[in-house]
Amino acid sequence: MSEDQKELERILSTRLMRLNATVNGIVFGLVAGIGIFVATNWLILKGGPVVGPNLWLLSNFFIGYSVTFVGSIVGFVYAFILGFLFGYFVARMYNWILDKRDGVS
Repeated sequence: MSEDQKELERILSTRLMRLNATVNGIVFGLVAGIGIFVATNWLILKGGPVVGPNLWLLSNFFIGYSVTFVGSIVGFVYAFILGFLFGYFVARMYNWILDKRDGVS
């Protein structure tokens, strides 16, 4: 391989491995939000004398959350925000580590 081809391959592999932090954050946020939304509504539909005592503990962290339909929407919003922040941070750190490994300042 010529030196130009090696350099091109290095540049392409570096650029293709990078993560889009915003898209990663949206995906993490949607997965977390939909997870809370579905879990809450599943327990509501299931019913019973005591509905979701373990899931109700989220109200200690998510102000306004309860095991109701409105609470599932509140939980979706909180989980989306936290999931977005986590996914965004993970992607930014991943890209930062790639930059340090490749010597990009």
